Amino acid sequence: MTNIIADRAELAGSLYRALAAGDADAVGALLDPAFVGVAAAGMPLGLGGSYAGPEAMIRDFWWRIGAAFRVTAEPESFDTLSDDRLQVVGTYRGTCRRTGRTLEASFIHILTFNGWRISHLRQLTDTVAWSTALDGAERAGYPAYPGPSISDLVTIDYQVHNGVAQVILNRPEQRNAIDLQMGEETLTVARAIAADPSVRAVLFAGNGRALTVGGDIDYFTSASPGAFGTLAGRMTEPFHEAFRILERIDAPIVTAAHGSVAGGGLGFVYAADIVVAAKGTIFSTAFSGIGLSGDGGGTWHLPRIIGESRARRMYLENLRIDADTAEKWGLVSEVVPAETLRDHCLAKATKLAGGPTKAFGRQRQLLRETWQHSLSEQLRAESEGVRDTGNTYDAQHAIGAFLSKTRPIFEGR
Repeated sequence: MTNIIADRAELAGSLYRALAAGDADAVGALLDPAFVGVAAAGMPLGLGGSYAGPEAMIRDFWWRIGAAFRVTAEPESFDTLSDDRLQVVGTYRGTCRRTGRTLEASFIHILTFNGWRISHLRQLTDTVAWSTALDGAERAGYPAYPGPSISDLVTIDYQVHNGVAQVILNRPEQRNAIDLQMGEETLTVARAIAADPSVRAVLFAGNGRALTVGGDIDYFTSASPGAFGTLAGRMTEPFHEAFRILERIDAPIVTAAHGSVAGGGLGFVYAADIVVAAKGTIFSTAFSGIGLSGDGGGTWHLPRIIGESRARRMYLENLRIDADTAEKWGLVSEVVPAETLRDHCLAKATKLAGGPTKAFGRQRQLLRETWQHSLSEQLRAESEGVRDTGNTYDAQHAIGAFLSKTRPIFEGR
């Protein structure tokens, strides 16, 4: 047993050294192909949650942490748990690249092994220390997408009021068609939302006649012959990164859909927890009409939301559906008159902003991860969720309010 502990401690130490060196190949060699990582809820930049597979953990968690922080994990003790798991206790030490602030956060890692590879890692850490080091930085300086700052936005109107981040697409003359600038600005806004603890709900809407008609065809035709695919790929990278961030924030998202919602613009529908459509809104993937395979997350979301058969029709037949059909199929939550849409959605987002944000965040995570869990795994995740949210300030005070027959006031902590 002593030798097993020593060998697994050395394996864990090898992982920490490879991460500190930024050696992706070495990190990947230490992880089981079926590896699953679970980052602590409340990690900044929307990074809390599950990552299935070595590539997702390396690309979407560790490397994004490395882009925002100069940090090393320094293990201090290794102890065995039941089921031959290894508990590593230590401290993260470093600085935030954006603010220069010092980071020192304790951690516990629970490692599970499959032979001599790590098959599961669960992270517990002082997320407040991480957020304090970031200190509300509007973006993390992800090197692949330096992008504009929040003060430089042109295609998006952005403000935070009463806990609601209002993200209003603002290219009305182009019916909010998405070009590279809007893709990059969507990422800037997503980073700002994830880094701002005052944001407790998000509203997506669009100025003009449509939420968004999808990719800007005029912009694409500016590409030189043969470069269209390269330009399209370049645009989708920051756009998709924004949706990865938004998927993992605590704040619930409301989208107000009107006019036309097409192509990659449907990503603003998929990102939302609640979608309200104006009467007469038309939804379409539109990609087949211009010979593209699709972006915005539709090939993942649509089969799960409306079913595989309907998703295939929307893609292959370029099927257009109206708001009433979208509600019937489950793509939108409700349909309201166009003249009341924005006010209705803002009121809904404002009400959510007054709710238990930490509980909302865990609910979003549980609902997202249910697709990759067995019932047994989901029940275990629910037990962990109830335990963690039960220790929050909001839950403690809500229970007290229930007993005293008063209305709880949630503070999102």
